[in-house]
Amino acid sequence: MLALLHTSQAHVLTFDRLRNEEAPTLTLYHIVAEHLLDEARRRGVLAVADQVAQQVGLAAEAGARAVLCTCSTIGALAEQAAARAGIPVLRVDRPMAAAAVAAGPRITVLAALATTLAPTTALIEEEAARAGRPVTVSAQMICGAWDRLEAGDLDGYLDRVAAALAGVTDADVVVLAQASMAPVTERGVTDIAVLASPRLGLRAAAAL
Repeated sequence: MLALLHTSQAHVLTFDRLRNEEAPTLTLYHIVAEHLLDEARRRGVLAVADQVAQQVGLAAEAGARAVLCTCSTIGALAEQAAARAGIPVLRVDRPMAAAAVAAGPRITVLAALATTLAPTTALIEEEAARAGRPVTVSAQMICGAWDRLEAGDLDGYLDRVAAALAGVTDADVVVLAQASMAPVTERGVTDIAVLASPRLGLRAAAAL
């Protein structure tokens, strides 16, 4: 059984569909804790460290063999909780970061949440150091996009992400910081390589 720690209910259906395509025999145990992202945005990411560790521990107690954290904002906290929980924990964007480093040295990160910019950039730089590859990471906030998502306007959210993606011209690869951005990869708005985290993250977590 693989536990998934979400901060949005919307991810449940997304990862169920990917499980059916990538690892149909895998049992998923979904934990939805939307308050973690709300508090991280309001009080700072470190303020929810204990709560994230508690959720990872509960997953282990429920019988999970590994945990996949699908929220980029709290992903590092989830990974840090692995030792205490006694099971592997993977942040969903780590495989994406490794793939971005392999794709080229000029990496652009598009994010809809300010709390994701620093963690995603740091993760890519960490994977670059691990691979021994020099990279230049530029990060861009998509203003107003998250407001559209919170209002229930998924199409409006994805339209803003697609517009920002179309405006990137000087990168070897574009990283979409939020898992919820993944549908934009199917729109074909750019010739630049575009990476989203859900499929890569689930595939890697299933391998654990």
